[in-house]
Amino acid sequence: MIASRRRVLRIAATFAGYAALGADRGLTAPAQHLWRGVALGADCEIQLYHPDAPAAERLIDACVAEARRLEAVFSLYRPDSALCRLNRDAILEAPPADLLRLLSECREMHDLTGGTFDPTVQPLWNLYASHFSRADADPVGPGPARIAAALAHVGWKKVAFDESRVALAPGMALTLNGIAQGYITDRVCDLLRREGVGHTMVDMGELRALDTRPDGSLWRVGLENGKREINHTVEIASRAVATSAAAGTAFDTSGKFAHHFDPHTGAARPIWSSVSVFAQTATVADGLSTAFSMLPADSIRRIASRLDGVEVYVSGRDDGIHAL
Repeated sequence: MIASRRRVLRIAATFAGYAALGADRGLTAPAQHLWRGVALGADCEIQLYHPDAPAAERLIDACVAEARRLEAVFSLYRPDSALCRLNRDAILEAPPADLLRLLSECREMHDLTGGTFDPTVQPLWNLYASHFSRADADPVGPGPARIAAALAHVGWKKVAFDESRVALAPGMALTLNGIAQGYITDRVCDLLRREGVGHTMVDMGELRALDTRPDGSLWRVGLENGKREINHTVEIASRAVATSAAAGTAFDTSGKFAHHFDPHTGAARPIWSSVSVFAQTATVADGLSTAFSMLPADSIRRIASRLDGVEVYVSGRDDGIHAL
């Protein structure tokens, strides 16, 4: 994930080799073209099937360029990014269209989850990171007074934005870690769709399948539990999946405090060790997996029931993966 709220996405997709289509059907099997790299601090992969190798290479180059372009908008580790400039100055004039679009998605996600999804939790990240970076850090975490002070600068309703500018209240800062990779995945998929490409798997930190595999079979996605063990698989086509996992994202050596925050209480103790959400878009899957990490099962079911095509899998203390 974007490194300021480092969320390790450990969705392992298992892809069987492409079975060549029968010559009697008069079809030429498209070759698989594979790209692997890093975007927003996460391992990424594109599996594209295309009969023309030079054309496939150009398409992959365009996808990577699109991811890099959006990284310049959302990164918390590039001082010149739109998000860093906003956090530094508390105001951003003439914001990029993609930032405004994603902020609108954040507003919908915030309302849908009763405020559990909240991009203004960056002050809490700063607090916990600062606390546990000290050699003499209290293992019980920051004290109530310090948490309350950070929470004073948290609250989505304090964010104002329109086409002319984005403005934050004093002391606020945004993190789009819980949704930006899904957004980038969707934009890369949009690019491929405009070029008439299907039968592709795009993973820009979150994963989305365009259509089936070329032979008509489904993509098999393996889900990890809190111990990063793959013990459940789901088959998909034309859907997205995102996972929020506490494993590998802890502030402290004991693993009690992870990079998931309750914007109401300031707690950094997710209820689930991992949450996987399947949805029509990677943006929705990403945002929901972030929020659901801090919500009990009944709340997750209630929210998911309001959305078409959403499936949720959680892993708890027993390290099993359970469908809600």
